[in-house]
Amino acid sequence: MKPILEIQSVSKKFRLRHEQKSYLSLRESMMGIFKKDSSSNEDFFALRDVSFDVLPGESIGIIGKNGAGKSTLLKILSKITPPSTGKIIVRGRIASLLEVGTGFHSELSGRENIFLNGSILGMKQKEIAEKFDEIVDFSGTEQFLDTPLKHFSSGMQLRLAFAVAAFLEPEILIIDEVLAVGDAEFQKKCMSKMEDVSNSGRTILFVSHNMAAIQNLCSKGVYLEKGSMVMQGKTDEVIGTYLKNSLGETTFEKNSKENKVCSFSKIEISKIPKGDQTSIHLNIEIVSSIEKKVALDIRLQSYSGNPAAFGSYGTFNESEMLTLQKGMNNFHLEVELSGMANGLYSLSADLTQPFKEFYDRVEQALLFEYCYTNSLKDSVLLQDWNLGYYRLPVSISRL
Repeated sequence: MKPILEIQSVSKKFRLRHEQKSYLSLRESMMGIFKKDSSSNEDFFALRDVSFDVLPGESIGIIGKNGAGKSTLLKILSKITPPSTGKIIVRGRIASLLEVGTGFHSELSGRENIFLNGSILGMKQKEIAEKFDEIVDFSGTEQFLDTPLKHFSSGMQLRLAFAVAAFLEPEILIIDEVLAVGDAEFQKKCMSKMEDVSNSGRTILFVSHNMAAIQNLCSKGVYLEKGSMVMQGKTDEVIGTYLKNSLGETTFEKNSKENKVCSFSKIEISKIPKGDQTSIHLNIEIVSSIEKKVALDIRLQSYSGNPAAFGSYGTFNESEMLTLQKGMNNFHLEVELSGMANGLYSLSADLTQPFKEFYDRVEQALLFEYCYTNSLKDSVLLQDWNLGYYRLPVSISRL
């Protein structure tokens, strides 16, 4: 059987330009015209010599830390950007869901965008029309179908984009962490649909920091680190190696500025004690003013089969939500861990307008191992989403 995808020694190099001076006066700028350029260039490899094959019907989970090269690889496979060296052989139609609204036109209506995006994927008008009702029903956008896409919320755009990609039946479905901006109900709905897609014999490449989702959906895994492939193989083995290599890190920092109204710039967690409390420090950067209060949620996700913990400040109650000022906002959280089950956990965080807008989500920012003799008997069940979430006591103060 021939692979449906062949990735052969693929590398992607970017040229980074470094300026020697951060600020120049008008006079200095004019004089600089006659001087030798003082800037320097540096080659940066987002991917370096990555090779693996994907067979028809396989579901491949691609994992790694932020900056590992996962999204760059998917953009190359989707022909958004070419590789610097290497070769990609594709035997089938590809549908990509890399960013909210990718391949859509903001001035066109939802109805027009369904046909536009389907055509881009190589579908005939008749094929799109046959799937049209299913796409609209899944996306839940029927009421706004003839409204220009620019008036859709980011969540509505995501629903429509996923529905088009999943229902128009491409041979290969490529999905980045974009599903992380959806609410819990929509994520569950999408995962169910992706399982149906996989069971129908189509191929899926899935990038996510949610190891539970990777484990449930994918039969094989690929682990990237600093642009290079560390290993490929059975999902459990790949995830196990990744978690082992990632344990012990206590600080997460974004390595690039993002075009967001507000976002997490740094998250730091103290050394995990055996019971009692642990401290979490959050730096939240605000680009523009936000009039309404913002909900902050912290999730501790288990990877060892035990129920996950849900330590949350901002449980959608107005009194518990945060007022954020323009610039850097620093917070200190104390989370009671003594009710948690033993095992491996990741820490993720959200900034939201509940049920309206996601400002930022950081999945699996930090990993740690928790070991204590207590059980979850004293914890309070927060909400039954079939996700195993438990509410942990949390207090917060502004620094």
